Amino acid sequence: MSQREDLATVVELRAASVPPSRKPSGAKVRMTGQERREQLLNVGRKLFAEKGFETVTVEEIAAKADVSKPVVYEHFGGKEGLYAVVVDREMNYLLDSVTQSLTGSQNDGAGARELVEQAGMALFNYIDSNPQGFRILVRDSPVTAQTGSFASLMVDIATQVEDVLAAEFKAHGINDKYAPMYSQMLVGMVAFTGQWWLDVRKPKKEEVVAHLVNLAWNGLRDLDPKPTLTKQKKT
Repeated sequence: MSQREDLATVVELRAASVPPSRKPSGAKVRMTGQERREQLLNVGRKLFAEKGFETVTVEEIAAKADVSKPVVYEHFGGKEGLYAVVVDREMNYLLDSVTQSLTGSQNDGAGARELVEQAGMALFNYIDSNPQGFRILVRDSPVTAQTGSFASLMVDIATQVEDVLAAEFKAHGINDKYAPMYSQMLVGMVAFTGQWWLDVRKPKKEEVVAHLVNLAWNGLRDLDPKPTLTKQKKT
């Protein structure tokens, strides 16, 4: 387990032991320990996405949450602990999304091309709905330096894509020992394109994924001039 995961786990266990706040009769409604924790995570997530880990301070997090600095330390031990939990959540959410798109489609009997399409769409759907989380993942920080954060996440995804490619290689008489290399190429291409699309947001994500799969599936020599996703063709 990495230092980031260790830190996130410790923070999660500490948070679970924080008792809910009791409100006296007639007093202003106060947040429970869990509610305060979620508020701090949302505030930290927004600040880290906008400014980066190094620039954000505990004072700033506390001010945005309208609490004192000790409250931040009580829940997370500092901005490192808060950041670790934010990153851990985002990585798990993205990995689960891509994993489900691959395993679920395989169980439904989807072909290799459709699996690649759906994995690509899972990543772009995440970017589209969680731009703050994606910005945090692709940034470098001292907390995640040892594991590489986004880079290590892409390695996990590439390992799953490798199984899909290996089966396809065997079916076409290609040595499947090259599957790991090709999976890295494919996932890297999608990930870097996603980082670019995060800022430009055009063309539409479905169109971007269709072109990505077009390049991966057909190669430059046999590019389709007007690619569409497989499901779009069926409809």
